[in-house]
Amino acid sequence: MTIEVEIDAQAALPDQLAAALEAYERHLGAERGLSAHTVRAYLGDVRSLLAHAADVGAERPADLDVRVLRGWLGRQLADGAARATVARRTAAAKSFTAWCRRRRLTEADPGLLLGSAKPHRTLPGVLRQDQAAALMDLAAVAADDGSAVGLRDRAVLELLYASGIRVGELVGLDVDDYDPGRRVVRVLGKGRKERTVPLGVPAARALEEWTAVGRPRLAGPTSGPATFLGARGGRLDQRAVRRLVHQRLADVPGAPDLGPHGLRHTAATHLLDGGADLRSVQELLGHATLATTQIYTHVSVERLKATYEQAHPRA
Repeated sequence: MTIEVEIDAQAALPDQLAAALEAYERHLGAERGLSAHTVRAYLGDVRSLLAHAADVGAERPADLDVRVLRGWLGRQLADGAARATVARRTAAAKSFTAWCRRRRLTEADPGLLLGSAKPHRTLPGVLRQDQAAALMDLAAVAADDGSAVGLRDRAVLELLYASGIRVGELVGLDVDDYDPGRRVVRVLGKGRKERTVPLGVPAARALEEWTAVGRPRLAGPTSGPATFLGARGGRLDQRAVRRLVHQRLADVPGAPDLGPHGLRHTAATHLLDGGADLRSVQELLGHATLATTQIYTHVSVERLKATYEQAHPRA
């Protein structure tokens, strides 16, 4: 699938740069198997880089050098881009120049001379266990009327908290991805990597009631095998899930305003608080490296420190 890159008001790219961008788009979408969102972000960053390169006289990929790359990144910083944004754009530039070298569009890879910009990592917001329980109780109350949407919403919230899966993974589930005998779901994660995630009893019951009772009421010609359906019968949209999480959390006293990813953070934190080992949580979340999972240990330590400072007489 072709991902359209937003065209800004700058002049069109020189022919060779434009051809390289088009070929790189095919590489990202077809060869690397990245999600549409990731492809769009990378292409936007690379187009910005090539537009800057054209502004300073580059006409072909071979004209890219480390000065062009640093000049582009320097302009991002001067314009007030956040550290996380600059880190992502640095990664996008290095990925593109490495691809150019492999395709022999350049004699060397100037991206190798760039440092590895690291974003400032903030601790993710999470719910307390009582707040998570209150959220699930509200979802259960909303489903008491037996409406299809109520049953669906309860299953969505239970599944997000029970499994820690990403919102894109949730809406991508098909009905045969759930194994009721083993009480697990098969999830297709980033990079098309498949993993199996266990569910607790409440989440399994909510999912089974939705698929048996609620889903048939919304199913239609456009439903296909999708597990979660929207009001018109098509596959549920990520935006609808985000609205649901924000709306339900607004009714939980004292709860932070989190989205679906906040429930993912919450699931990981509560697992570690309960004694789960880091490797198991890494596997559950589908993290490529343990370093990504380790941020949740910091969350737990911060929560412990807050409790200590509040409770210890000599804190």
